[in-house]
Amino acid sequence: MKSLSKIGGTTRRTFTAIVAAAMIAGLGANDAMAQAKIEHPEGFNPDEWVIVASVINTTNPYMISNIEGAEAMARATGIDLEIVNSNNSSQTSISSILAILASGKKPIMFVNTVASSDAPPIVDAVKQAGGYVTIWWNKPDEFKPQHIGDNFVAFQKHTGVDSGRCGAQALADALGGKGNVILLPGVQDSTTSKTRVAGFKAEINENYPEITILEERPSNWDPQLGARNAKDLIVKYGDQINGVWSADDGMQIGAMQSFENAGMLDKVKFSSDGLYPKTLEDIISGRGDNAIVGETFHRGYMASAIGLYTAYLAASGQIVPSELEDNKRESFFKLSCVTPANYEQYLQYDEPGAPDAFVERLIETGPWDTEPVPLIGGGVEVLPES
Repeated sequence: MKSLSKIGGTTRRTFTAIVAAAMIAGLGANDAMAQAKIEHPEGFNPDEWVIVASVINTTNPYMISNIEGAEAMARATGIDLEIVNSNNSSQTSISSILAILASGKKPIMFVNTVASSDAPPIVDAVKQAGGYVTIWWNKPDEFKPQHIGDNFVAFQKHTGVDSGRCGAQALADALGGKGNVILLPGVQDSTTSKTRVAGFKAEINENYPEITILEERPSNWDPQLGARNAKDLIVKYGDQINGVWSADDGMQIGAMQSFENAGMLDKVKFSSDGLYPKTLEDIISGRGDNAIVGETFHRGYMASAIGLYTAYLAASGQIVPSELEDNKRESFFKLSCVTPANYEQYLQYDEPGAPDAFVERLIETGPWDTEPVPLIGGGVEVLPES
């Protein structure tokens, strides 16, 4: 989909362009226009607002899926959409968001922060612009929506500790409880990466004493960096490596390619987070002698749609954030553990038009009760004792 204009790291798409792109991507004209439409409450003028979705990069399939969810929300609301491609840079993310805010329209914003420390300046800028924002995945624990005000509508995530534990158990069981593994975390200043790594290590320490972690290499959620780091670790450790855990499938996709290039893919087992479409393909095909043994399921389009719809409800006066329960301000949404034995039940969420179908359900049931990722709790995620 070609952009209409660019501001720094930002790509601007109008509602018309989005619908046209949906048709190009395989949705017919009727399908593109048949998804749910939001009836705005009296007094809300959509022309005064802009939907903004800020993602870490556009190479990771999860981030691409974030964009798909934002596009579906723009279709449903008829509000113009801005996409911020942070290019793995906090500075690019913040400066691009500031450029959008200077346009004069008030933002309804979803941000997948590059680093936890990005959340305060972004929220402050949105608040000054009279907009509403939800942050997904990363913020400082002490930086709470309840302390900031209604413009910081919510912080939302899937629990990282549970994700890490899922991956550790699947990988260790596939190795018969013995062997050496390498880890590919995400961004170092990321609560999401830290909690996933903590969950992985806790599961290994508590239940698999004969599994050894050889090394971990943060790979910034980037498939290309994941590939390079995996290649370096293959050179360093060779056939000592029995398993690979990645903090998300983008890095796993790159790592698997490096192991395949080294002729080792069928000798190593992998687990990760996300169950991306490419990962599903590899599970179904049995790539690398059934190399992928465990995943967790969630979708980027679900996260961005939930985040944007929550922010929209606040912007349109349909909710008052300060009147919400704490777990709707700092929220945990359901995460599912997936193996090659049960992956088929998740295929429906990658069918054509799935983001629009999810948004339709979201509008019907609200941001906290939509399957397969309903609200399950909230607060600050507690790390296991080391």
